[in-house]
Amino acid sequence: MFVAPIVVVVVMAGSRWTLLGGAQGNNFPDNFTRLFDDPLLKQSIWFTVKYTALTTVILMPVALGLALLVQEARQWNNLLRTAILVPSALGIASASLLFYALYSPQVGPITHILEALGGPGGQSSVLGSPSGALWGTVILVVWRFAGFYMLLNMVGLQAIPNEVYEAAKLDGPGRWKTLTSITLPLLRPTIAMTMILSITGSLLAFDQFYILTKGGPNNSTMTVVQLIYRDAFETHKDLGMAAALSVLLLLALVVINTLQLRALRVGADEE
Repeated sequence: MFVAPIVVVVVMAGSRWTLLGGAQGNNFPDNFTRLFDDPLLKQSIWFTVKYTALTTVILMPVALGLALLVQEARQWNNLLRTAILVPSALGIASASLLFYALYSPQVGPITHILEALGGPGGQSSVLGSPSGALWGTVILVVWRFAGFYMLLNMVGLQAIPNEVYEAAKLDGPGRWKTLTSITLPLLRPTIAMTMILSITGSLLAFDQFYILTKGGPNNSTMTVVQLIYRDAFETHKDLGMAAALSVLLLLALVVINTLQLRALRVGADEE
């Protein structure tokens, strides 16, 4: 289930393989060299990296803050947890359709709210500019995944023994000192896992951009996975070229995840 599709993609990446014509012989490494002739490749890589960094930097603190809030809260605790977790029950495609309607200048309230606050309004959509499309998608992703990552952080927080905090109370540290000196170091494995999930998921982003922006305006929100889809099914209808880009993306993910795990291991050894 895992190895066979990878082998097929690798074989396809070294073959002349059209969408309708099937395999038509070996052409390695032409599929890989042709990738760099595509002017959208560098643009899509840069946008994907920027989107990944922005999403991770915002999502990680928000999820941890929500976990700490829910852990400390006593009144309405169950209601608060449920409200934060509800968006996680939606599929990313369904959440994207919901936000597409919210951002619509015809039926959604967001445009009218921005207009009332002095921002762009009227018939101009939030998704009509490159910055608006990027931030609109980031807000969607944070709303959709914050509850899920909050749950992971809650599990990590509950795994920290209460004796550690009770022993620390003897020194009288404040909340900030307790957070930075005890909670965050002991939460390192959980933070590393959520960061790997966030980075990997962001690098593979497709549904939200395909539904909200279709890569626009002017290809400004074209992700790498969207480029793979375009090469395979829209513009070139070339599965070999799309598979070559998929192999490069897989190698990049392996390298990034390996570096993250190594950094975690080094940090744990230093402690």
